[in-house]
Amino acid sequence: MSSVEYRRSENISGSGRFNEQLRGIAVGPGDRLFAVGDSRVVVFDSAGGLLREWSTSLPGYCVALGPDGRVWVGQFEQVEIFDEQGKLLDTFKDPERLGLVTAIGLNAESVFLADATSRWIHHYDRKGGFHIPNGAVDFVIGDDGVLHVANPGMHRVERYKPDGEYLGYFGRFDGQDPAGFPGCCNPTNLALDRKGRVVVTEKASPRVKLYGQDGELLQVLATDGFDLKAKNMDLAVDSTGRIYVADNVTFEIHVFAPVATEGQR
Repeated sequence: MSSVEYRRSENISGSGRFNEQLRGIAVGPGDRLFAVGDSRVVVFDSAGGLLREWSTSLPGYCVALGPDGRVWVGQFEQVEIFDEQGKLLDTFKDPERLGLVTAIGLNAESVFLADATSRWIHHYDRKGGFHIPNGAVDFVIGDDGVLHVANPGMHRVERYKPDGEYLGYFGRFDGQDPAGFPGCCNPTNLALDRKGRVVVTEKASPRVKLYGQDGELLQVLATDGFDLKAKNMDLAVDSTGRIYVADNVTFEIHVFAPVATEGQR
């Protein structure tokens, strides 16, 4: 069996950067070294020189680098996510299940968090679930039992079986093409019509759109008539196909009725 030998080459000092504890380290792009302790992240270059540092809201117990360069810092009952420059991008919290996060594992689709409190490894998707910036979650169940869910943080409508099996999605971010979803977080709400087509509402500016079952944009029903501050406008569809949209600023309910084509008359 061949032997492997390691020799000490140098030390990287965290003295003056950490006052109480140095909890975790991880290597990022360009062999940059990320270290967490106290309530601080410190980044060194490959030669041990200080590159940058920033504060965290709670003491960090571990750090990990995602394939997109984001910096994940495990804390008590939460994980803070930063860009490489230290800007806070998101905070994932799950206090009912999550205790002290002491290790983080990332792959293309999942996040694994080691919980020293419960002695479990928790498995989440890369977003910790749905990213819902609007403060509301909306979904509708079709006649076939499939759940259609608005995921505004990802600019799409997702489909799931009742047991949670993921069936796919339609939608993309696009501020110009009306087939896409603009802004930070659209669509906000959705409903199904009697033919299984998907009706959605958006905010900033508010509008209503109709998509086919395959995700093809069929019609932009309305881009005006709503208060410009209206958001999370709820939807309903009756048995005749009429669509109702609630403006939650003016308290008006807008009704859209189907128009008969030549073949339907």
